[in-house]
Amino acid sequence: MGVQRSTVIFAWLLLLPAVLYVVVIVAYPLVDTVILSFTDASLKKVTNWVGFENYAKIFNDTFGSVIVRTFIWTFFSVSIKMIIGTCGAMLLNAAVPGRALFRVLTMPPWVVPMAIGIFMWGWMYNGQFGMISGLLQRFGLVDSPVAFLAYGSTAFWATIITDVWIGVPMVTLYMLAAMQAIPQDLHEAAWTDGAGRFYRLRRITLPLMVPSMVTMSMLSLISTFNSFDIIWILTRGGPNGETTTMIIDTYRTAIGSYKYGEGSARAVLICIFLSLFCLAYFRLTSRFSAGAKR
Repeated sequence: MGVQRSTVIFAWLLLLPAVLYVVVIVAYPLVDTVILSFTDASLKKVTNWVGFENYAKIFNDTFGSVIVRTFIWTFFSVSIKMIIGTCGAMLLNAAVPGRALFRVLTMPPWVVPMAIGIFMWGWMYNGQFGMISGLLQRFGLVDSPVAFLAYGSTAFWATIITDVWIGVPMVTLYMLAAMQAIPQDLHEAAWTDGAGRFYRLRRITLPLMVPSMVTMSMLSLISTFNSFDIIWILTRGGPNGETTTMIIDTYRTAIGSYKYGEGSARAVLICIFLSLFCLAYFRLTSRFSAGAKR
């Protein structure tokens, strides 16, 4: 009995750092944010309890369009990253000369500090001295310099391209690892039976990669949905709010305008969306696990 009790105490001592981390770093800020979302907390006045007034303001102003824009931005960014990353993994997995070198060359966008990479893309998008505008003019595709970040439609896609450039290496390496985990015996048996390369890809490789694709898609979705650095450094949500996503609007409200209560309500809404994404991920992974056991 005494040995069992000491084992339990020792186990709790081992868990104590993780428990403290969750309570101090995760639970307390989350609870405090939820409480603030029901107040009119700001830098200029005494905090009062306002109930659901901050949440009502969210759906009464332009935040609805910000939500739609965030989902569109996330959808295109994640979709392009998954397509390019999966195709890149297939190419890196092929038996071609210099394969190791190509694998190394996929790393720079991920290794380079994010801020430096974003500033580099900002210079490339510049209409006066940017490389992209210069190349378009040299090849006769445009007649005058194009300031990609000065117009809503081009700025929106410019931020997506930058996010794709940063995120593709991680997707590529993850999908490459998933591809190499597929038993080679399955491909050899199919090849012996006369199956072609496309048939093996469609019937063996892709079906076995579906769980990894779902996992990578959800991780990329959560990261992209909550992305702040790319848009803030490139456009700060402009021009005219055309690249303002939920995280940018939350920052502007809470930090830029010192409306901590309204900003907290927006942050809680982001947390709810991310929680729904996580719930969907857990349900999908449990379904795949159940199917694998069968």
